[in-house]
Amino acid sequence: MAVSGLLFIGFVLGHMYGNLKAFAGEEKFNEYAHHLRELGEPMLPYEGFLWIMRVGLLVAIIVHVACAIALWKRAADARPVKYVAKRNSGSSFSSRTMRWGGVTVLVFIVWHLLNFTVVKINPSNGETGDPDHSPYALLVDTFDLWWMTILYLIAMLALALHLHHGTFSSLQTLGLTNSAVSRARARAAGWVIAIVVAGGFSLVPLSVLVGIIEK
Repeated sequence: MAVSGLLFIGFVLGHMYGNLKAFAGEEKFNEYAHHLRELGEPMLPYEGFLWIMRVGLLVAIIVHVACAIALWKRAADARPVKYVAKRNSGSSFSSRTMRWGGVTVLVFIVWHLLNFTVVKINPSNGETGDPDHSPYALLVDTFDLWWMTILYLIAMLALALHLHHGTFSSLQTLGLTNSAVSRARARAAGWVIAIVVAGGFSLVPLSVLVGIIEK
C-alpha cells in the first residue's frame, strides 16, 4: 500500500504540473496534451506511453484498494467489539478520514476519466467524444460551470487530506520515521505535498471560473 501510494504521489505531482500549462494559453496546453500522445515514438506506437502509464496506474490503484480493504478487515477482526467511546486525541483529522477520503477520491477519478479521457463528456452541453473539441476547450467548458468547479474543489480537499496522512504513513511503513527528526520531516512532507498538489490543481478551475483562463 505504501509503495502504490508513493507511485500515485509522483503521478499527481506530474499531472498537476501539466495542468498548470493552461496558464500558457490554448495553443501551449493543446501542444502539451498532444506531446503526451507522441512520447516514446517511434519505439512506441502513438499513445503507447500513455497506455503503459494507464495500465500501470490501474494495477497500482487495484493494489492500493485491495490493501486498504485487507487492512480494514484486519483491524475489524482485531477489535470485533467496538469501543464504548472513541478517543481521537492522538490522531489527526486526515488520518481519521482516510477511508472515506479514499472512496471520494476514487469516485472522482472515475468521473475525471469520463470527463477528460475515456468518453470526454462535456458537462456544458452533454456532448461526448467531439473530435473537434480540444483539451483546452473541454477544460474551459467544464470549469465555466460553477457547480463543476465546486465539485472539483471538494475532491481536491479530499485529496489533500489523503495525501497529508498518506505521505507520512507511507514513509513510516517504509521505516523512514525512526527518529523524532525524521517523523517531523515526514509530517512536513505530508503538508507540503498536500498543499502543493491540491492547491496547484485548484488554481486552474478557479482561474477559469473567474475568467483568468478563457477561450
